[in-house]
Amino acid sequence: MSEIEAGRIKEARPPRVQAADAIRRLVGFVGAENLSLLFALAIVVVLIAAQNSRFFLPANLLNIGGNVSVVGLLALGETVVILAGALDISVGSIAGIASVVGALAVTSSGAMQLGIVGGILAGLLFGVVNGLIITVLRVNAVIATLATLSAFQGVAFLIAPNGKPVGVLDRDFAWLGSGRILSSETFVGIPISLIILLVVAVAAHVLMRYTQFGRSVYAMGGNAAAARLAGINVNGMKIAIFGLSGAVAGLAGVISTARTTSGQPGLGSQGLELEAITAVFLGGAALTGGKGTIAATMLAVVLIGTLSNGMNLLGIQTFYQDVAKGLLLVVAVAIGQWRAARAERARTRLA
Repeated sequence: MSEIEAGRIKEARPPRVQAADAIRRLVGFVGAENLSLLFALAIVVVLIAAQNSRFFLPANLLNIGGNVSVVGLLALGETVVILAGALDISVGSIAGIASVVGALAVTSSGAMQLGIVGGILAGLLFGVVNGLIITVLRVNAVIATLATLSAFQGVAFLIAPNGKPVGVLDRDFAWLGSGRILSSETFVGIPISLIILLVVAVAAHVLMRYTQFGRSVYAMGGNAAAARLAGINVNGMKIAIFGLSGAVAGLAGVISTARTTSGQPGLGSQGLELEAITAVFLGGAALTGGKGTIAATMLAVVLIGTLSNGMNLLGIQTFYQDVAKGLLLVVAVAIGQWRAARAERARTRLA
């Protein structure tokens, strides 16, 4: 059949069939398990926009993207850890260390590049420390990172002169956090921090979906013993996974420093790890690992960012927002447990 004849047949198909095909393609791209996230996001957007007409202003929508950049980066690293069947509670504290290191590197050298590299390397180093504690000392990941959550916070304050924030006056470095491109008189521009988040998200998606590293991570989360028997160096992979999470957290710390123009040793005490973990579980990742995607995590990050932005627009007080985020984490985990139980019942019936 020629291409022309195929095109005529396609055009002759009823509009209802074409619409169904379009919906199937959309579901295939987004993922059937993520449709609930899109539905929830649509509801949140409608409710907020009905109460405040400023929500759909381009400046506000782009601000949401810029504001979620730090949490989004932390959530990307956390996704890889959770897919492997572990949990990293210390990512916020690692971001705090990277924030201070990046600020000190910029103020001492005057080079923006050294601040970026210094912050990422600091995050990588302390991420590897987490991995070594888990593999060499054989400490449970939750217990290990719960301990380093506190320890790394102390390290951040020890590194900072007199335990105080480190001011950064470098304009190039500040542009990294608050700068925009394509700005004009009629367009506010796209935040640089949002572009960085999107680039890292695409790289993480490719890494997890199309590489041997990503397949090994999913195998470890699905069944660590089987992965070891299949020839995967589980301990080496754990060190690499926590190192990767730490490096991404380091980049998040650098972005936070650039946004606030100061290295914040107390960044780890602001609940960033809670929001990151909430986003991963809200995206459908399983507590036991082996299930979840980068795309779903990004959808959940957008949902959380939209919800926070809407509550700010509506003038809801901060402590109510904290309650909402905590409840969101409970709901996310409960939904994940319900999905796991439903899948187990389906397998039992099939058997």
